[in-house]
Amino acid sequence: MNKFNFLYILIFLAIGCSNETVEVAETDLDTTLLHSLKKSSLTGEVDFYAMPSGNEFKDIPNQDPKNPITYPKVALGNLLFFETGIGMKAKKEESMATYSCSSCHLPELGFTAGRFQGIADGGIGFGHLGNGRTINPHYDGTEVDAQGARPLPVVNLAYVRNPLWNGSFGSFGMNVGTESVWGVADPLTSINHENREGLEAVVTRALITHRQDINKELMDSLGYTALFDNAFHDVPVSERYTLQTASHAISAYFRTILTNQAPFQKWLRGEKNAMSDKQKRGANLFFTKAGCVNCHNSPSLNGQRFAAVGVKDLDQNGYLVYKTNDGRNKGRGGFTQKDSDLYRFKVPELYNLKDVGFYFHGASKKSLREVVQYFNLAIPENERVESHRIDSQFRPLNLSDIEVDELTEFISNGLFDPNLLRYKPYSTYSGNCFPNNDPLSKKDMGCN
Repeated sequence: MNKFNFLYILIFLAIGCSNETVEVAETDLDTTLLHSLKKSSLTGEVDFYAMPSGNEFKDIPNQDPKNPITYPKVALGNLLFFETGIGMKAKKEESMATYSCSSCHLPELGFTAGRFQGIADGGIGFGHLGNGRTINPHYDGTEVDAQGARPLPVVNLAYVRNPLWNGSFGSFGMNVGTESVWGVADPLTSINHENREGLEAVVTRALITHRQDINKELMDSLGYTALFDNAFHDVPVSERYTLQTASHAISAYFRTILTNQAPFQKWLRGEKNAMSDKQKRGANLFFTKAGCVNCHNSPSLNGQRFAAVGVKDLDQNGYLVYKTNDGRNKGRGGFTQKDSDLYRFKVPELYNLKDVGFYFHGASKKSLREVVQYFNLAIPENERVESHRIDSQFRPLNLSDIEVDELTEFISNGLFDPNLLRYKPYSTYSGNCFPNNDPLSKKDMGCN
């Protein structure tokens, strides 16, 4: 069996084998929660909140008609995401082939960075789960590839139509009606004119922004040519080994990263003992008294809206920010150029946030309990955000300390899939260390 077929089978098995349902007697807590879910569901059915539990790609929503998910694409995208060998447009030669997409998105941390701000090109070191990554002393701040906001996780992206905190990429979804600003604040958003879903647009942008390269010669040298041929056999050879096809492969892979083994997802599939009583009480608070569902209402508990809740930006939290002029602090307004959109940020998904260590776009909170308490008190902390801009849903929740603990427990552990490593390959075709391949990172990771 060649290495591609072996990988193909591994991906097929790893994308999410169905779990056997355990029949358990329903309790009053279960009955109450079921009632709350039906009432808040946009369809009136509890299974609205359930993610696909197996490997049937047809069940994954929001696929781009131009890029239907296939196993060869997923297999290729999985490898490219972790491949440092494509980091060949670094500012300095010493950094070539030393970073990958996964430098800022570690499966071990819910596909987020191990620090407040990810660093790709211009970074060195890894530390423990990315917490030791720092600026290469040979780079100045203007050369470092690090943006002005905390990177969002790349899980459950099948439910995200318009990626990034400001939602600027994608021709559809929340960007319908914003055509006049495509390519204005960020020239790369002109890609939206190509009628792409958000993932296909933003991954192409990411490969460019993060100084990565895809071409036939490089794919030959790294060993990926056959995988491109298999995944994109219907694309002319002259267009087959490009950033766009790589973007399609990575986007297909992204859509398969689902936290469908979290206790809440198992509970939705009938395993009533998958969540503890404390998690069930917290879940009921989420969908009733706490009102979290008013903004976070989807299978991934994200929201198709933007909201200003007045949290501080990275630079206000004492972090050294290498880029402060990229408009990230302005939120949706940085994209639409509308005053009414200033400081409004995407309502993010809520799975696998435990132990991430940095929350909100400015990394202003260090624990999920702090996040819950911030919403409970509803006191804006950023003086840059005038009171009239604060979202109407941001108001005191009047939760007791016990209720704050219960809600925190649901978000921390009820929504935690413990096995995201199933989406990480054992190796890449280059044989390089990953997520980073610089000498200090290799030393930190014990990688030869």
